[in-house]
Amino acid sequence: MILAVLFWAALGALVWTHVGYPAAAALAARARHRPVRKHDSTPSVAAIVAAWNEEAVIQRKLENLLALDYPPDLLEIVVASDASTDHTDELVEAAAAREPRVRLLRCPRAGKVAAQNRAVRETSAEILVFSDANATWAPDALAKLVRAFADPDVAYVCGRLVLTDTDGSNREGVYWRFETWLREQESALGSVTGGNGAIYAVRRSDYVEVDPRFGHDLSLPYVMVQRGRRAVYDPEALAFERPTPEIATEYRRKVRMFEHCWLIVLRGRMLRRLPPGYLVEILSHRHLRYGSGLLHLLLLGTNVALVALRAGVVYDVALGLQLAFFGLAALQRGLPRYYALVTWATVVALWNYLRRGVPATWDPAEGTR
Repeated sequence: MILAVLFWAALGALVWTHVGYPAAAALAARARHRPVRKHDSTPSVAAIVAAWNEEAVIQRKLENLLALDYPPDLLEIVVASDASTDHTDELVEAAAAREPRVRLLRCPRAGKVAAQNRAVRETSAEILVFSDANATWAPDALAKLVRAFADPDVAYVCGRLVLTDTDGSNREGVYWRFETWLREQESALGSVTGGNGAIYAVRRSDYVEVDPRFGHDLSLPYVMVQRGRRAVYDPEALAFERPTPEIATEYRRKVRMFEHCWLIVLRGRMLRRLPPGYLVEILSHRHLRYGSGLLHLLLLGTNVALVALRAGVVYDVALGLQLAFFGLAALQRGLPRYYALVTWATVVALWNYLRRGVPATWDPAEGTR
């Protein structure tokens, strides 16, 4: 009986996080849509780019930000160099000599969030916008992004990251299109449960200095909700990035990313002071999603035990389906392999976190520059 309960609980949790919750969120968003009161405005903006050894892309990034359709006198650009050891600093200084809106801020090597925190303290603009060095923004992205701050309830806005096509084996783009759709549903309900590092903005009065190991993508949205504010998504504010070309590289990137996610889940006090609806979103979209690898292990382990005990034909069929899926993932490079590797990455990341913790510093993902 205990094995059967564990089997069905694991299966139910996996079906809920991957299928049931997205469907429920979409239906709920239609039934109780909470619009954002947007209108065009031009608040002062500080664009902050944390960079470590980004000589391959930093010049392109600065040119992109300087060319945005936004009043030049209301935009300053700060590159917070996290003790770069290549030519990043020299390239930024050369750009700053030509363009007074650009500034280099040299920081000791302490990680992305520490560099972002220091840059925020060195600026005074009304709105703080952040972007990765390898992301390219659409010309109107900033103007679109700041519209939501006309709503006094909004503290955080993330735009839509579009992953450009890759000829490799990575299928991140398929997953990411689904993920951005789900964030649109969450935003319609009130607040998103996660952002992205390529394009997001925070009202200065709402900015919070989180643990430098956390990262803004997952931590800022729920912190804003805990403070009674909204974290929303604007799909019209576009940024573009190259994904990692190969699934093996994506797997390594996901392991590093999930290490930080586990840190936040286990140490970030995510479930405190959340409204009931948003609590369900966090548990469904974040906790169960990051726990998918453990749930699959539980599902497989209990399934094998139930088959050995001859508990019924339904368990024989379930084990056959699981083994067939794993075989398909091993033999081909498509979505089954992507799902299997990314799900396994959650388990490896948890083991790494428990064994050695999570560093605050980071390395650029291979093949994305």
